[in-house]
Amino acid sequence: MAQKYYVVWEGKNKGIYNSWQECKSQVKGFQEAKYKSFKTLAEAQRAFEEPYQNFIGKKTIPKPDLPYPEAICVDAACNVQTGDMEYRGVHYPSGKLLFHQKGFQDATNNIGEFLAIVHALAYLQKQNSNIPVFTDSETALSWLKRKKINTQKALTPCNQRVFELIRRAEAWLQNNSFENPVLKWETDNWGQIPADFGRK
Repeated sequence: MAQKYYVVWEGKNKGIYNSWQECKSQVKGFQEAKYKSFKTLAEAQRAFEEPYQNFIGKKTIPKPDLPYPEAICVDAACNVQTGDMEYRGVHYPSGKLLFHQKGFQDATNNIGEFLAIVHALAYLQKQNSNIPVFTDSETALSWLKRKKINTQKALTPCNQRVFELIRRAEAWLQNNSFENPVLKWETDNWGQIPADFGRK
């Protein structure tokens, strides 16, 4: 795998790191971390001297050596302080946004990941497509296998919309079959999933 260099504009320690593991240790658990990978050290050094806004939001879709020519990649983001959640699905390798649902209150990231997977499967069923779905959430994959979520989040007046979608997603899984592989995105080897919101 080609060497990459990771710029951390906002994290535990700002700087340029030579591996994803080093970068991950600086941004994991850091609220609103800002970071991005570059192909060369010179590019990373130039980027580090500029505002992150020049690069975040313009990120290129990673090009890992996937065993599939195309896929849907899903991700969710949840503000741990407010519980506001959103999720989306992105086509690989084009980077085209296929769906983006937001405005959910009092939810969790895992719930968003689960809903994103089922949304992608339903979308692909309508498209009569058997391409795979990638997620970086092991919890969501386990819920998918059981066709039911297992969350400690309780139903509240704020998250009724979320729980209605959960019920619909669980019912869809019970009443539909699919041949699409649903696979774990290997972040350590491939970098951030293309649908990533950049808030980890």
